[in-house]
Amino acid sequence: MNKILSLFTVLALFSSCEKKEILLPKADVSVVKTVSDISKIDFFFKIENNDTLVDINKNTVISTTNWIFNIDKRLPLKTILPEIIKLQEKKLKRKSSEDLPKANFYSYADSIGKNLAFIPFTNVTYKLEKPKTGIAVYFAKNNQLFVNTVPVKREDLQMHLNTTNGIFEKVNICFDKNMSYGTYIQNKLFIRTIEAKMIGFTEFVY
Repeated sequence: MNKILSLFTVLALFSSCEKKEILLPKADVSVVKTVSDISKIDFFFKIENNDTLVDINKNTVISTTNWIFNIDKRLPLKTILPEIIKLQEKKLKRKSSEDLPKANFYSYADSIGKNLAFIPFTNVTYKLEKPKTGIAVYFAKNNQLFVNTVPVKREDLQMHLNTTNGIFEKVNICFDKNMSYGTYIQNKLFIRTIEAKMIGFTEFVY
């Protein structure tokens, strides 16, 4: 990965000489440390008329490369997810056996390893609703955690799932649409530590 990228920020320079900054989420673990053959998609944070907006730079993206999504940690899921879904669908349309689409990754900063790190989400399907059946783990905007309607402490989640319907009970993972991208990444890293069979690669955003 290009070492010019800052650990905690990503900078992009446009022809107008306007420099924009992306504040990346931070964590103390690297899921993936290196990705080659990449195109970057930058999601910049912008305030306009007191509204939080996203300014996306995707001019140099190439469908046949691995896509790195550099997203400002302050942006809420409800603002960025419709754009992410569109980009996912666009990439999946390329189904030529000679030109298969590659992987998608979210970027963040590993504050312990002092490197840029990545979380793959190529196979994740987002549903902008609550699940209708089954066990659901809800990550609320205010950092509260619920299993269905029962509040649960993070340190107790594994035990709670173990005793609900067995250790390998399938669960739905749900995120508040008002949650920031930074908090979302922290929650995705946390859920990787839980032993449970998720419902495929579906994430619900409500």
